[in-house]
Amino acid sequence: MKSVILILLLTVGLLIDQTIEFWGQTITNIVIWLFFLGLLKTEKRTTQIGLILCVIYATAGEVFLSLIWGLYEYRLYNVPLFVPPGHALLFTVGILLAPKMPSWIIWVVPTVVAPYMVFATFNGFDTMGGVLFFLFLICLLFGKEKKLYATMFVFSLILEIYGTWLGNWTWVYEIPWVGLTSTNPPASAGTFYCLLDLLVVLTVKQIYKKGKNINF
Repeated sequence: MKSVILILLLTVGLLIDQTIEFWGQTITNIVIWLFFLGLLKTEKRTTQIGLILCVIYATAGEVFLSLIWGLYEYRLYNVPLFVPPGHALLFTVGILLAPKMPSWIIWVVPTVVAPYMVFATFNGFDTMGGVLFFLFLICLLFGKEKKLYATMFVFSLILEIYGTWLGNWTWVYEIPWVGLTSTNPPASAGTFYCLLDLLVVLTVKQIYKKGKNINF
């Protein structure tokens, strides 16, 4: 039930941001942050640290990827204040749903995506997606939370398609600095979310020194 509420909150929040002139983003900022703080208050210590780290890492990542590197632009040419806690809410969705997913999701997701990524890369219209897909495979091969990464890849791609369709943000075609190309969004955009989750999980493990299994 919590995961459904979080998904609805994110989808409606993006819609409000895009469709209500002037106040839309402010409303979404306030609602997402209030919900994030409420969630933070009710969770156990490990999850609280993970959510806080997710916001910190997401903030740094958004500033670099959007404002400095210029991979994508938000409609107001900023990083909306709801985006970092939004990442944390999506991370929570992944944590809630990944254990319920069948084990075959780990190999089905890359198997389904791989033919398109090969086609897109060799035809030159989403070479950035090809690089990201390779990084996603590394996460699956060497990461400990394989179902989490596969789950997040799918859900974050859906969110990316939804957000770009609404016009909340737009990926550039020619990637600065590296000479790669991208669709809007790249098919492997979910890799960024997987890397964020990987970083959060590894940091929490390092903090608690409990070995392989951290229960959020």
